[in-house]
Amino acid sequence: MKQTVLFLAFLVVTAVQAQNSDYENVAQTVNYYLDGGTNNDYATLKKAFHENATMKYIADDGYKEVNALEFFSGMDASKPMQNRKTRIANITVSGHAASARLEIEYPTFSFIDYMNLLKIDGEWKIVNKIFYRQPAMRAAN
Repeated sequence: MKQTVLFLAFLVVTAVQAQNSDYENVAQTVNYYLDGGTNNDYATLKKAFHENATMKYIADDGYKEVNALEFFSGMDASKPMQNRKTRIANITVSGHAASARLEIEYPTFSFIDYMNLLKIDGEWKIVNKIFYRQPAMRAAN
């Protein structure tokens, strides 16, 4: 009986450690995206995305769907870093699937990014991004 309880405790601890490790690895992946964008560093940003990742959004002229890496491929590392604050607001991991909600705040507007990730061949990759651009919130006087 005691061995069964110890074995079950070991399984629970192992499952929690695996979940924490996946959470940390998802956070690292979305940080590649955030850091790459902030620093205009396409090589770093590219680490976050699967090669076939899509980006879907609403533009002034309607719905758009593009390859995410093609969309970001024009980054220029010689330009100064972006004037923005970034934050991982939420990460949810369920087995080999995960989602992350990111907030990217510029002086006059913010992006709310929703990332869907899959663990592919042991590595977390963003496979889809949708986002919303909103005007900056003004502080009340």
